[in-house]
Amino acid sequence: MNAQQSIELFDSTLRDGTQGEGVNLSVDDKLRIAQRLDDFGIGVIEGGWPGSNPRDQEFFKRAKGLTFKQAKICAFGSTARDLNNIEGDVNLNALLDSDTEVVSIFGKTWRLHAEKGLGLDTATNAELIEKSVAFLVSADRRVIFDAEHFFDGYKDSSEFAMEMLRAAKAGGADTLVLCDTNGGALPHEVAQATQHVLDTFSMPVGIHAHNDGGMAAANTITAVQHGATHVQGTMNGVGERCGNANLSTVIPNLVLKLGLPLRHEVDLTQLTKMANYVFEIMNLHPDDRAPFVGRSAFAHKGGIHVSAVMKDSRMYEHIIPKDVGARQRVLVSDLSGRSNIRYKAQELDINLSDTQGELPGKVVEHIKEMEFGGYQYEAAEASFELILKEQMGSFSPFFEVEDSRVIVSYEREGHNLADAMLKVRVNGEVEHTAADGVGPVNALNKALQKALVRFYPQLSAVHLTDYKVRVLDGNHGTRAVVRVLIESNDGENTWSTVGVSENIIEASWQALVDSLNYKLMKSEITNKNVKKQDV
Repeated sequence: MNAQQSIELFDSTLRDGTQGEGVNLSVDDKLRIAQRLDDFGIGVIEGGWPGSNPRDQEFFKRAKGLTFKQAKICAFGSTARDLNNIEGDVNLNALLDSDTEVVSIFGKTWRLHAEKGLGLDTATNAELIEKSVAFLVSADRRVIFDAEHFFDGYKDSSEFAMEMLRAAKAGGADTLVLCDTNGGALPHEVAQATQHVLDTFSMPVGIHAHNDGGMAAANTITAVQHGATHVQGTMNGVGERCGNANLSTVIPNLVLKLGLPLRHEVDLTQLTKMANYVFEIMNLHPDDRAPFVGRSAFAHKGGIHVSAVMKDSRMYEHIIPKDVGARQRVLVSDLSGRSNIRYKAQELDINLSDTQGELPGKVVEHIKEMEFGGYQYEAAEASFELILKEQMGSFSPFFEVEDSRVIVSYEREGHNLADAMLKVRVNGEVEHTAADGVGPVNALNKALQKALVRFYPQLSAVHLTDYKVRVLDGNHGTRAVVRVLIESNDGENTWSTVGVSENIIEASWQALVDSLNYKLMKSEITNKNVKKQDV
């Protein structure tokens, strides 16, 4: 690629991305994502196919009323259906009606599709492409031509595929985008075809890769290295089948690894937030193992790794996490060493200086013993913090449960209800209470909070936000040991705790008790800090 040329980023999250299974965006959703993409620095945002559905038509209508910093909204469609009715083609006119400065249309560049799919010979298919592009160009639109199935078409007949590109250029297309529509191309194939196209055409060439072979990001980078200056993809790689090239992977590779300039400046420090925002709006669970932006991208578990990272993070991290808005994390598990404990203590603002010689080793052994029994602290950091402070002698439980009983009833209009009775001791005073709930865990949680709220009013704000149960050894059937992970929230903070037992109620109970103790411990620390500030 010429050193003076810059890369144009083209985001298809709102069009190609919505074709992914489980993805459904309202018009408001699409408008919100478009504005965030613009803030992030994307140059072209493909908003949808106005000729295919009312929702996309409404999006383009409402997008006209928004102000974008640098992004151009792009409408997507296909070439005309009838060579003799280009000007009257419904799809092409819908593109014009969307009133976008940029339009993207696809045409068949694989002979198989043209001949068998559309029943067109080579000359007719080429003329259809040329005249469709020319019609849009005559209406003063920038036309990006998506050469659909280009790489499959190139392998089948490079002459046919190249002829279709010539037709698009003849019609006045601004950019030729080579599409790996089936997602099965390999990098060396992309390299060869892209180089041929760049050697033949003196105009901008782009890449649009799908991920069916797991090569979308690699194929995109390969195309750029061979001269492509227009990159298409979606945030988080969402899209039909296995998805599209993931822009949250491609962009940092272009900028941080290849050092290439972008047409519009992107704020990479917002990349992780951008990716998570799209996941949230799409109501999809974030991919923890996603490169650069996933929660596990810079997470370290093995003791040797952690020891090295604490000395110089470059030993086990390929970039600086904050460069993409991510953060380094150290996990605590049975694979941990003393370095993990020291790191976590520092992260939790716990001073180990007085006991550094003995305590980390004791905690490591305790954690390993507990995880051998089924506990898992990498996903329950609140329980780990309680263990660490208990070992230090700076924490003791705020309450003691002297007795508990749960009665489950299946007779109330077919509902599974439960009654829980507790006897709880706080500072020598006993509180005896009961509560009912939807199931035994819910009833126990309500009864425990009811018993404690008189002593600790701050617990009234605590509620469960997630509850997971995993059977650790299914060979024992209903006697199997289970692990329960509970996530709690007080309106400001979220924390996770764990319990393990052959009895699912007992495992849940352990996690519940840890959750409330953690909240009380944090409240006590906050109150002490407030008093110090007052003094």
